[in-house]
Parts: sequence; C-alpha cells; structure tokens
Amino acid sequence: MDKKRAIPEGYMTVGELAGKMGTTVRTLQYYDREGLLSPSSESEGGRRLYTYKDMIRLHQIQALKSLGFSLGDIKNRLISLDTPEEVAEALTGQAQSIREKIWQLSETLEAVEALKAEVVQMQEVDFKKYADIVVNLQLHNEYYWLIKHFDDDMLDHIRERFDQESGMDFMERFQDVCSRALEFQSQKLSPEDEQVQSLAAEFWGMVMEFTGGDMSMLPKLMEFGSLTTQQAAVNEYLQPALELYFQKCGSDPFQEVQP
Repeated sequence: MDKKRAIPEGYMTVGELAGKMGTTVRTLQYYDREGLLSPSSESEGGRRLYTYKDMIRLHQIQALKSLGFSLGDIKNRLISLDTPEEVAEALTGQAQSIREKIWQLSETLEAVEALKAEVVQMQEVDFKKYADIVVNLQLHNEYYWLIKHFDDDMLDHIRERFDQESGMDFMERFQDVCSRALEFQSQKLSPEDEQVQSLAAEFWGMVMEFTGGDMSMLPKLMEFGSLTTQQAAVNEYLQPALELYFQKCGSDPFQEVQP
C-alpha cells in the first residue's frame, strides 16, 4: 500500500509502462539514454515515473520502429504532442506510413501468388528472380517489392554493382536523403535554398552511384520513382532543385538521353 501511495495519480513506473506497451524495462532505459523517451517525473523514493503522454510518445516510437526507421530517423520524426494539431499531425504521418507498408505487402503478395501459379501450372519458373525475392524477404528489406518491377537487365546491373551489405547501405543512405527532402518540403524551402541545392547534388550523386554513369538507365529510374506516393513526392519536390543544379553545372543529363 505504501508503494502504491508513493505513485501519484496519472503516473506509472517504468515497469508498469513496459507491461502496458509490451516492451521491456531495459528497452525503456535505452530509449532514455538515447534521448528518445525520458521519464516525466520521479517519485519521492527515486522511482522514475511516466505519464499517459509518455505512453503515446512510446507508441510513436514503436510504430516508426516497426516500419523500419532507425532510432536516429525516429528521433527526428517524433512530434512533441503538445497540441491537438500536433497529435493529428503525428497520426496523419503514421497512417501514411502504414498505407505505404500495406501497398508494399500487397505487391509482395501478388508476386508470391504469381510464382505459386506458375509452379502449380508446371510452367517455367524464373528461379533467379524468385531467389532475389526470397533473399530480400529474409533480410526484411522493405524494398524487396521493387524486384517485381525490374527487368533482367536492371536485376543483372544490381547484382553486379551491389552485394547484400552494400545494397542495404545504399538504400539506407537513399532513404535518409528522401527523408530530408520531405522535411525540407514541409519547411517550404525553395529550390534555390542552399540546403536544398546541397541535397539535390547528393541525390544526383546517388543516382550516378546506382547507375555507374550509364545514362541509358535514367528512363527506367524515372519510371520506378513513381511507384510509391512517398518517392513520387520526393521526386516532385526535388525536380526544380535538380534543374537549377544542372543549370549551374552547365548540362542536363535527361536531355542528353532523349532520342
């Protein structure tokens, strides 16, 4: 009874929060050290106390983590939740991320069902592409669904240029570039802004890294760039910045590849 009276109404201990949210005390302690989620108060006996607002913030962290974001990305995406508008903004972002994940899983389901149909009908199966899908599923790579849209030339190019480790590293760096682009878009930074120009140069550098300088691949990349709502938004935002960047460089690679 004394222990319960030491906890003010509306607060909970780290163990209680962990139990309610299906996590561990060690994880919450780690989030505290990393600056993601710190206790709101402390009891007279020195016990770390959390509020229901802290619980909602933990839910944000868990949701973003389940969608594949690193802790560094999560820290930048967390919203303070001080007003109803901020809560609505957090839920809107979470809903959009979930829609993207549902779309990706639907694409993967279609690919698996198509492969199953080929096997059942005793038709020739493209085991090379099947193996790519299986490997990426095992890696929990959120980009595995793109394989379905790549032709053999593109898949051979990817296999030649990247192994599993370098491929994942590239996608993580590319996702970071895209996240910053969306952040700059929310801040309404113009294409002329120095930060946006720097990001455009970084974005184009990654395109060159992926293609190895083969300009004939640009039309295919432009097509793949519209497969997700998020990537389409990134491309739309960066296009004017890239055009300005190309003007400064004195060339337009997209015009160069036109027949």
